[in-house]
Amino acid sequence: MNICNRKGLEKVFKEYSIDYVVNFAAESHVDRSIEQPEIFLQTNIIGTQMLLDTAKHHWKIQPNDKYCTDYKDGVKFLQISTDEVYGSLIHEGKFAYSASKASADMIVRAYKETYKMPINITRCSNNYGPYQFPEKLIPLMISNCKNSKDLPVYGDGMQIRDWLHVEDHCSAIDTVLHKGENGQIYNIGGDNEKTNIEIVRLIIDKLGKSQDLIKYVKDRLGHDKRYAIDNTKITSGLGWRPSYTFEQGINETIDWYLNNTDWVEDIINGEHKNYYKNMYGEIS
Repeated sequence: MNICNRKGLEKVFKEYSIDYVVNFAAESHVDRSIEQPEIFLQTNIIGTQMLLDTAKHHWKIQPNDKYCTDYKDGVKFLQISTDEVYGSLIHEGKFAYSASKASADMIVRAYKETYKMPINITRCSNNYGPYQFPEKLIPLMISNCKNSKDLPVYGDGMQIRDWLHVEDHCSAIDTVLHKGENGQIYNIGGDNEKTNIEIVRLIIDKLGKSQDLIKYVKDRLGHDKRYAIDNTKITSGLGWRPSYTFEQGINETIDWYLNNTDWVEDIINGEHKNYYKNMYGEIS
């Protein structure tokens, strides 16, 4: 269901006893946001506000009293955000831009400050693992490398990202949901900073292919040089730590994609074809 559908949201809240809202609903991938920014603004900002407002109405002890700031016990709105809201790091430090996600975070904070709504926000680094769509770096490179197709690398490939396994991300969200202090923001990082070209070469080596498959393409607009996350607050305050080493995680991820080629091919042969051509041009 579209989170911009207010009637649909109301129906769900009326039919079910909902204590937690974990808002993963967002348009994804920076490349797409450059091509179609209006979709991102609608879903990521307006959708978040509609979801917040619906939850507020159903969770308040006196829903029809606009001045009521008392809520049912145990309810919480958890906003899943991104490290991109901190901006790019060129050299040292722990922190891309994502205007729509940053705006959504501010709206969530506004509901906390204005309506006293119980909230948390999590900001994670780059995720990887099973079932990630082939537009993302790791699954795209695995799929193309397996089929001996060109591996399109933006710019010089020296963009740095911190990589977080999806299962570690899920465990961190569960930790914040149940242990997070009301109103607090928690960074979730995997402590695995790698350049994009490192990732590509690792996949090539794992699959026993040639480095000649690498094809450098024109860099995307506004491409951030480095993202990173300082996860001290969640590790020291809530006791969460990533369980995956990058070596373990990337090897399991590569194996998963190699063993689930039907799932990948169904996506690649659909809408992804036009997207790929639009992003990377005519490469073999």
